Amino acid sequence: MTAILGINCFSHDTAACVMVDGVPVAMGEEERFNRDRHTKAFPDLAISFCLAEAGLRFSDLDAVVMAHHAGRDFARGASDAIRRASPKRLAAQAFVDGRLMVREADFRRRWSYTGRIDHVGHHEAHAASAFFASPFDRAAVLTLDRGGDFLSSTLGLGEGNRLRILNEVANPNSLGEVYSALTWFLGFQPNGDEGKVMGLAPYGGPRLSEELKPLVHLRPDGLFSVDLSWFRYQREGGRPVSPKFLRRHGAPRTPEGSLTERDKSLAYAVQQLAEDVGLHVARRLRETTGASKLCLSGGVALNCVMNGRLLREAGFDEVFVQPAASDAGNALGAALWWWHHRSAATGGTGERTWSMEHAYLGTDVPDRHVERAMDRLGRPYRRTSDPAGEAADLLSDGKVVGWFQGRAEVGPRALGARSILADPRKAEMRDVVNLQVKRREWFRPFAPSILDEAGSEYFDGYVRNPFMTLAFDVRREMRDVIPAVTHVDGTSRLQSVWERTNPLYTRLIRSFAAKTGVPVVLNTSYNLRGEPIVHRPEDALADFERSGMDAAVIGNYVVEKSAPEGSGATSP
Repeated sequence: MTAILGINCFSHDTAACVMVDGVPVAMGEEERFNRDRHTKAFPDLAISFCLAEAGLRFSDLDAVVMAHHAGRDFARGASDAIRRASPKRLAAQAFVDGRLMVREADFRRRWSYTGRIDHVGHHEAHAASAFFASPFDRAAVLTLDRGGDFLSSTLGLGEGNRLRILNEVANPNSLGEVYSALTWFLGFQPNGDEGKVMGLAPYGGPRLSEELKPLVHLRPDGLFSVDLSWFRYQREGGRPVSPKFLRRHGAPRTPEGSLTERDKSLAYAVQQLAEDVGLHVARRLRETTGASKLCLSGGVALNCVMNGRLLREAGFDEVFVQPAASDAGNALGAALWWWHHRSAATGGTGERTWSMEHAYLGTDVPDRHVERAMDRLGRPYRRTSDPAGEAADLLSDGKVVGWFQGRAEVGPRALGARSILADPRKAEMRDVVNLQVKRREWFRPFAPSILDEAGSEYFDGYVRNPFMTLAFDVRREMRDVIPAVTHVDGTSRLQSVWERTNPLYTRLIRSFAAKTGVPVVLNTSYNLRGEPIVHRPEDALADFERSGMDAAVIGNYVVEKSAPEGSGATSP
């Protein structure tokens, strides 16, 4: 047996993953445990969960693999700082790198671990998390994010159990940084709220698209560079856009302020820019590798609208994006890369025996814990032998339902394990869930979870999309059937659902379809604005109490705000 602990640490979205003989057994994101969204805390709680789930101790591990090369950021950043005569940045980076090395020593002390610690590059981990999780034997591999190890993008090729990086884009040339800078300018939180910009973009128009195009230069070799005269993100601290940008576009939007036509048009323009840059790089990668499949990872790979265009226009037959594509997924990627490239040193075969069919690698909660949480809530509740049927009844009656079942999904998007659900046939549900339940911006779209066999009936160009990473056009004749999950531009970021990977959620949607004729439910993550996805039944019930949810179905228990006659706290 070869057991590997992969860790993403020393940055945001820290996480851990335990893999045994090339198969992930458990993965945890630290934010779920400590309730600090995009946390930078070392993933001690996630590590504890993963080891317990796998039934392992640290002494059982063949390697601990961190998705970071100590010193690489420093060396590349120092070179860039010297070139651009910025000793302040050099000194700041030296401090950060020194702190990372201290933290690694602290890790050994904290866990009394004396075994092998190895390192995998940030983008190597991203690439591995995509290719080795995919079902493809050969694929082009593209990573796009803000940066890691002083790289923002890599272009590679995966073949069998090997990955090769063919080309790379170094910071400060970064599509992710450009998108984050505009996210900040539009009054949202950079490195966290980029999805809001993607959701706002269709409400804008193309009037500023030509003005933003020069911000990123598309090179003949398929790479790109950023015109840094528009930005200041390449310097330590302060606002990420330059005075030149402010002179052209005015003052940044105040967070929570009203959204102007300028703001909407800038969102449209930066989304268009991201898609154009992604297409440019992906098309060249298709030509260079001759591969018919594409794997994507990195924070920018969570842009499902861009991904949909890559599928349609970049020349690939299939596109795979694993659900934890941002930095949290590097815990998985570090373990995968080490298994395939280095495990022979500890007796591992390095063979590919696994591909990611589902994302349910997180925590589960026994019924007894759910019942205790229900008792503490103080509301009447009931036990059910058919949670899927109960939820379908509630949804068909127009209720908004919290759904907490089985092992949690990994990644930022709920996939039917920790979800808030509603009826997609009612257009008003979009505002009800946004404003009264999630308490978030009015323009945010919702995803449809659809039975896989019905996908082509509702969506143009449908392909199976289990991780909600691709956007599709809703068929025109279906837009009035499922208006609550059809965005203003006629698109939808769907999730395909089928029996083998989530039988209970499949039964819920089948039951809803039997009652309504529509094999689709509105799905959004079970959390309120600014929170991580719920982790414990107590978290789920707290959100139920504080929001406009009508009911929660947690394990085999149901609680409603307006409880039916005769219900009450019951024992199993």
